[in-house]
Amino acid sequence: SIPLDDQEDITSFALSCDDEMLVTASRALLLKQWDWRQANCTRSWRAIHTVPVASMTFDSTSTLLATGGCDGTIKLWDVVKQYCTHNLKGSSGVVHLVQFHPNTDLLQLFSSSLDCGIRIWDLRSSQCVSVLQSHYSAVTSLSFSPDGNTMVSSGRDKICTVWDLKTRKAKRTVPVYEAVEGVVILPGSTDLTEIGVKSKDLHFITAGSKGVLRVWEASTARCVYTQTLPSTLPSASEEDENDNPRSLTYLFHLPASARLATVTAEHNILLYQLPALTTQQQFVGYSDEVLDVKFLGKGDSHIVVATNSCQLKVFELLTNSCQILYGHTDTVLTLDVFKKGSLFASCAKDRSVRVWHMDSDSGQVRCVAQGSGHTNAVGSIACSRMKASFVATGSQDCTVKVWDLPADCSAEGGIRQLTARATEKAHDKDVNSVAVSPNDKLLASGSQDRTAKLWSLTGEGTVGLLGVFRGHRRGVWAVCFSPVDQVLATTSADGTAKLWSLQDFSCLKTFEGHDASVLKVIFVSRGTQLLTSGSDGLVKLWTIKTNECVKTLDAHQDKVWGLHASRKDDKMVTGSADSNITVWSDVTEIEMAEEQAKQEDQILKQQELSNLLHGKKYLKALGLAISLDQPHTVLTVIKAIREGENSSELLEKTLLKLRQDQKESLLRYCVVWNTNARNCLNAQAVLQVLLTHLPPEELLQYQGARSHLEGLIPYTERHMQRIGRLLQASMFLNYMWQKMRVAGAPSR
Repeated sequence: SIPLDDQEDITSFALSCDDEMLVTASRALLLKQWDWRQANCTRSWRAIHTVPVASMTFDSTSTLLATGGCDGTIKLWDVVKQYCTHNLKGSSGVVHLVQFHPNTDLLQLFSSSLDCGIRIWDLRSSQCVSVLQSHYSAVTSLSFSPDGNTMVSSGRDKICTVWDLKTRKAKRTVPVYEAVEGVVILPGSTDLTEIGVKSKDLHFITAGSKGVLRVWEASTARCVYTQTLPSTLPSASEEDENDNPRSLTYLFHLPASARLATVTAEHNILLYQLPALTTQQQFVGYSDEVLDVKFLGKGDSHIVVATNSCQLKVFELLTNSCQILYGHTDTVLTLDVFKKGSLFASCAKDRSVRVWHMDSDSGQVRCVAQGSGHTNAVGSIACSRMKASFVATGSQDCTVKVWDLPADCSAEGGIRQLTARATEKAHDKDVNSVAVSPNDKLLASGSQDRTAKLWSLTGEGTVGLLGVFRGHRRGVWAVCFSPVDQVLATTSADGTAKLWSLQDFSCLKTFEGHDASVLKVIFVSRGTQLLTSGSDGLVKLWTIKTNECVKTLDAHQDKVWGLHASRKDDKMVTGSADSNITVWSDVTEIEMAEEQAKQEDQILKQQELSNLLHGKKYLKALGLAISLDQPHTVLTVIKAIREGENSSELLEKTLLKLRQDQKESLLRYCVVWNTNARNCLNAQAVLQVLLTHLPPEELLQYQGARSHLEGLIPYTERHMQRIGRLLQASMFLNYMWQKMRVAGAPSR
């Protein structure tokens, strides 16, 4: 990228054929020569033109530069000796096309201007020796045959003309039925039968307003090949050709690599490989507002971007090559990626949800499933975290939906239909964000109504409300679960981010530092730090323990809507309304080693647990112990409950107040405890409560419930046999004691 002054709007540029020199022309009427590899200007000079330069080109020797001006003159420059060699006058109006004849011995220059004629200039005499008249609209490009005797010209009058340069007469006019922006004569030495070239006659390829490449046989004026568009992409009709975003504005031949380059009206550059015209690479030259961005693929090799359009863009980070995904019919608003990185989901203003699959070998992405059912724009989406089983969406219709995924989501088999297993009227205003917990049991939603809510996903076909997080003064923009703790992070238009307890829905911490709305939040560094992005263009890194902002990145000039970290936390990608996408490395800065931080965190939680037990706050203590995912710590709490008065009632009351996902964890721990004779009584006491009060249908919905229950049976039978033997032994002891009583002792 070459930095330029504000006054230096570039009107034209050219790169020499030997790739050494780049020359630019600016509105300041200056020509500048650049060492483009170092981005250094090596020379600048006045263009002599009285108005800006509209076109320029080098000859094949890279010594002559021709500039066509808006003043109707053409000037030739010797770039080696650094002086103007010719000043050619006679064109009417802007000279928008200049091109040298490929045979340098002829010393001929071709040009076209407002009168639509093609002028041939003899550089020896500095005279116009002929004007080729055929077109009635602007001539857009010229292409020469290898022997230099034939030329094909294209125009916006929807024709191409084949010229005999020896006689300087038109040999044939080919109607192509579209405004043509580029024409290239195909090489005759290559086997191009795959694109309809069956004879040795002259063939040329055109690019224009229809957005497809077409091959023409010059002798018969017949189209022998038309490029096929992706099946998801409708072809342009005659009415919308003029503003077709897929229309091609430029065509360029790369003979050394047998490729063709095209430029689209959307500022995308596509490279096609001959002889089959297969798409080799695609570069996106311009992105509108970036609304969301996520890492994708094996090793986070790609990013997928929503850019204020109905198409999605998938960039390969290594090459910057891009795929454009067609499917949605209105602006795509947000994205989410499944755990393995090959599947992702999108939602849009067209009220639909789509699931996409990336092939691990080719990197090609296809839509594999779609669903519709919302009555307004779908503004938020979240994928299941453990395995690709469902997606959750939130909409401007104030509802959240949970969609079941098909069992097989590979790219084979066409586009499947998604069905919503649950729909819930969640909020009073737009749902701005949804998030799924790491164990797929909980769903969080954030809304413009200033609240966030926690939902249970474990019920069959239902979404159950567990609690409401209240405290933000403006709408909630984002919600995110911690990967390790029982906490939820939210961000709001009130300029703050907050951490909430999932146990009692209380606010644990508030992070203040952004000057405007905080739009996104994610956990990094194994849940010890937060990244937030805002309308102020800033990205901030927070350490949760100290409540401090440890780094501020002046990332963008506008709202940072996209914020995502790679799975290893070693990279971050941001996308902004300023149209820029930035990939960052080494963003997280942990002030102490992760293990030390983890240990200190465990110590603090153990201390908190001890305080809760001392205060006989058994429900909070049990919830905290379960969040640590340590069966021994949970067992300590169970023992403390059973040691008090009315232990059975207290245990029952405490266990039944737990959330469903917590009960599921408790069942899993019981299997572990039950394998040990010392802990089996506590395990059986917990099991008695669960089996007495929970219906079998609910128990069987728990993850791994069948295997857990099967694991309990043999150990329980063993414990019963052991207790039976103990009971028999105790009865024998009692009998012996009765017989051995001291004579004369009072009987009971």
